[in-house]
Formats: sequence, structure tokens, C-alpha cells
Amino acid sequence: METNEKLREQIFEIINNQLRDNDPPETKTTFDRLQKQGYDDFQTRQMIGQCLAVELFDVLKHGKPYNNERYIKNLIALPKEPFD
Repeated sequence: METNEKLREQIFEIINNQLRDNDPPETKTTFDRLQKQGYDDFQTRQMIGQCLAVELFDVLKHGKPYNNERYIKNLIALPKEPFD
């Protein structure tokens, strides 16, 4: 298994946990909204995963604290890619 696949599995696991726990609730709201817009399950999780990856990158690369406010802002902006 390639590194990218392992990383994607881990990110999808976090998304699954967020959906299951409804924490943050914006993850489920965004998931449902994107599905209604016609994106399939994988596409939807991949887009949400991009938002999560932005946060993970800042935590791991720059030692910054997780920014839930920015994560939610990026979720709300989907399907626009998170650049922030």
C-alpha cells in the first residue's frame, strides 16, 4: 500500500469519526449538502479530507494548534478547494 493511500485511509477514518460523533456538526451538514449536489461518497469524503489536511499540515509541519474555526469555514466553502 502506498503512503498516500495510508494517509487517505487515516483521514477518512477521522471523517468517519466526525460523522459518527456529529463533532463538529458542520462535517455532517457539509457531507449531506455535497451528496445532495450530486457528489458521490468518495468525492465527498475527499473534499472534506482536503479541509482536514490543511489543518493537519499546519499542526505537523508548523507546530500550530488545530484551527477548528478555519476547518469549519473551509467546510462551508466546499466544493471550493480550501486554500486557507
